[in-house]
Amino acid sequence: MQSKSQSVKALAFALILIIGLSLLYKVLWEKQRAPELNFLNIKGEKIALPEWRGKLVLINFWATTCTTCVAEMPDMIATYNKYHTQGLEFVAVAMQNDQPNLVVNFAETRELPFHVSLDMDGKIAQAFGDVRLTPTTFLIDKQGNIIKRYVGKPSFEELHQLLEKELKA
Repeated sequence: MQSKSQSVKALAFALILIIGLSLLYKVLWEKQRAPELNFLNIKGEKIALPEWRGKLVLINFWATTCTTCVAEMPDMIATYNKYHTQGLEFVAVAMQNDQPNLVVNFAETRELPFHVSLDMDGKIAQAFGDVRLTPTTFLIDKQGNIIKRYVGKPSFEELHQLLEKELKA
């Protein structure tokens, strides 16, 4: 027969196991909804994420002072150019501490073909889970769920494979 302390330990272990498995389920299988935001790009055009249902959406948090962000931008442009006509939307969100004139200059001189937005008050980054590291990129599926989060420069080969799979869905 088990002692009372062994029974309590077994019960505690079972509870921890159940909680752990439920958290694992949430992380692996439950989809996280993307925030339903409305904001402006640097041209003053409204971006309404809920209106992009039915399309894939890449949200890239970046900064002009981030060398990795600047280095990945040609690949981001190529990705947008390759998949935009198939249903990909893209927003490059400049972080709160970035200087607006530098962001506008960067977007114009590099001829960024996608939306560029300034997160002046940090609310966009906050809505996406308090993004603080750049680059951070989110892929949102056609139903508005976040299906992938990249911290740092993504593997563009992997990203393209995922985009092609999701565009067919």
